[in-house]
Amino acid sequence: MAAPTVLVIGAGPAGLAAALSLRARGVAVTLLEAEEQGRVRPGSRALFVHRDSLRLLEAASPGLGTAIAGYGLVWRVRRTLYRGRQLFERTYPEPLLGRMPAFTSLRQVDTERFLLQACTAAEVQIVWGSRVESVSASSEGVTVRAADGSRWSAAYVIGADGARSTARRATGIAVSGPPVDAFHVVIDVEADEGSPLLRERTFHYRHPGLGGRNVLLVPFTGGFQVDVQCRPDDSPADWGSEEGARRWLRLVVDDSDAGPIRWASTYRFLRVVADQFTDVHRRVLLIGEAAHLFPPFGARGMNSGFADAAVAASAVAEAFRAGTERERAALIGRFAEVRHGAALRNAAATERVLAHLMPGPGGRIRQAAAAVLNPVLPACGRWMESAPYGAAAGPADPSGMTRGRY
Repeated sequence: MAAPTVLVIGAGPAGLAAALSLRARGVAVTLLEAEEQGRVRPGSRALFVHRDSLRLLEAASPGLGTAIAGYGLVWRVRRTLYRGRQLFERTYPEPLLGRMPAFTSLRQVDTERFLLQACTAAEVQIVWGSRVESVSASSEGVTVRAADGSRWSAAYVIGADGARSTARRATGIAVSGPPVDAFHVVIDVEADEGSPLLRERTFHYRHPGLGGRNVLLVPFTGGFQVDVQCRPDDSPADWGSEEGARRWLRLVVDDSDAGPIRWASTYRFLRVVADQFTDVHRRVLLIGEAAHLFPPFGARGMNSGFADAAVAASAVAEAFRAGTERERAALIGRFAEVRHGAALRNAAATERVLAHLMPGPGGRIRQAAAAVLNPVLPACGRWMESAPYGAAAGPADPSGMTRGRY
């Protein structure tokens, strides 16, 4: 088979965005995806696409960011409660016409659908059902072998093949991150367009109906996601099954506002970062969940993957124009340095998030005190609202090789 200039492994959000960004820079690209065409990926998964990401996608494929923003839901109210009592509420103005909203909320499968349509329009070659088994890099390029016996050669490979990345493992890159015992349950609930549950995002500390567990409700186009922070001794089978979710959902929302449960899943609060984002030969670049895993609070996972994709594509395109191998290697090394640094900042932010969501005795006392003082000191409510999301990782720069927000 004819050798592409660049191979992208994995047709998730980061891989599709990388392919689009490469095509926008005039680089030939082939995308290898292990699953078959027409795959069905259940659940809402990553919901938020932030303004910075919408702008990156718009730059990669004019109209793409606008289309995703228009399809997604922009809720206008944020609320925070503690043991059933409201501490904070803020209502945002309507998004301005002709400008990207601060965010949009939609199922990841819908985001991927828009990305895939843009890749088709950009004539990205996608090879479905091509599960990569080995990636071998040298100073001359990269060879990739798939399970079906096909063999691919490329100048560069962008590994966007998820948490169990073959590209990462084949190049000997390790990942680092602390273990986490607690788990979360996430369910998708269908809701009518006029449902009040689609108007606001609510975070509830120590929900009295669920034995003091934290609960997050986030609307998206067509429904809402409920995230319950379970305890280490809770049973995932009891809390994470659809039957179990039906039992506790009625304690969180009014039955008249909620439709059928469409998806139920459990996950661990992993925060893992690859030790390097490129191999020793500077030919394999890691992005998205192949490079890092973050908890969902703050929406750093998929959005960080979009930033990874843009910077990786910029680095590869510049490398093709460089005059020497040393210059090319330096450009790829710069990508790895920039995005690894961003990942470490995101990991530090999520560590602060987890310390707030799963505090020790001192933290629980501070939260209870803030709830008591909030009526006379509204800053306490603002602190309780902002704490679960962490700080941004740096200034936004959609152009490429500097620190991105994510």
